[in-house]
Amino acid sequence: MKELVEYIAKYLVDKPEQVDVKEIDGDSLNVIEVKTAPEDSGKVIGREGRIANAIRTIVKAAAAKQQKKVNVEIITEDKQQGGV
Repeated sequence: MKELVEYIAKYLVDKPEQVDVKEIDGDSLNVIEVKTAPEDSGKVIGREGRIANAIRTIVKAAAAKQQKKVNVEIITEDKQQGGV
């Protein structure tokens, strides 16, 4: 799943070399965190979160085929710095 999210995110942004995707394995849920350059985060989130929701839908469908649960989180600059 990590490779799928990384491929999609790198295709959407202007600075693909700054895309960082981490997968955190949990007992019942895997979390995929996506970090981008600050100016590219809006391109991955989209207007009203539409692109982010589309990425989540694709990943959940792919994960369901493997009987897994996956959540995709997009980490913005505010969260990286501990802000609101």
